[in-house]
Amino acid sequence: MAELGLASRREADEWIAKGWVRVDGEIVSELGSRVGPHQRITVDPAARQAQAQRVTILLHKPVGYVSGQAEDGYQPASVLVRAENRWRGDRSGIRWHPAHARGLAPAGRLDIDSVGLLVLTQDGRIARQLIGEDSEIEKEYLVRVRYDRPGRLPDVFPAEKLKLLRHGLHLDGHALRPAQVSWQNDDQLRFVLTEGRKRQIRRMCEAVGLKVVGLKRVRIGRVRLGDLPPGQWRYLQPDESF
Repeated sequence: MAELGLASRREADEWIAKGWVRVDGEIVSELGSRVGPHQRITVDPAARQAQAQRVTILLHKPVGYVSGQAEDGYQPASVLVRAENRWRGDRSGIRWHPAHARGLAPAGRLDIDSVGLLVLTQDGRIARQLIGEDSEIEKEYLVRVRYDRPGRLPDVFPAEKLKLLRHGLHLDGHALRPAQVSWQNDDQLRFVLTEGRKRQIRRMCEAVGLKVVGLKRVRIGRVRLGDLPPGQWRYLQPDESF
């Protein structure tokens, strides 16, 4: 069901437990049941209705908050999802309900020292779309850096090292996917990645002698951070998609 994009694995488990899933017209009651390629999976409308009520939040994460569970005394970014922090520019038309702040999971990392667009969702399909192993959704970052040689960075930073940032680095024993990396201005790089290993950009920069002094995620797929102020959030609009 997850591979077909019908639901997340957790949702599928819940639906099967509630008797909302049928294979070739027969209710499936056992988790992990095998389904052949020519068999037909159908889902009760009640499951679709429950899925439609799940929300996705776009948050401008400030420095000092972790993306997921609280750690080392730092609060998770989800604590900012309160009625008073909702951006006045939210045009989604969705009415706030306290239940929207429960069960939110981050769809991608943004470390404690980084800022920008963080997606928090109750919808497992969106989480899979953004962070599944086969995801190719682009994430765009603006990264302020320092280098140990004086002068204008685009002039003094070696071209071969910039080429290495684009393709050829390894992290944790894995070759990184090709990335788009270019100079945005005298001390800022623009990165576009299709993967998200832990502290990936910081570690990539360290590997070529750059020190990251500021990192901001400004886009995920077709969804941009835009004018969303730091510490505020909005709903993903019904007509938006990553």
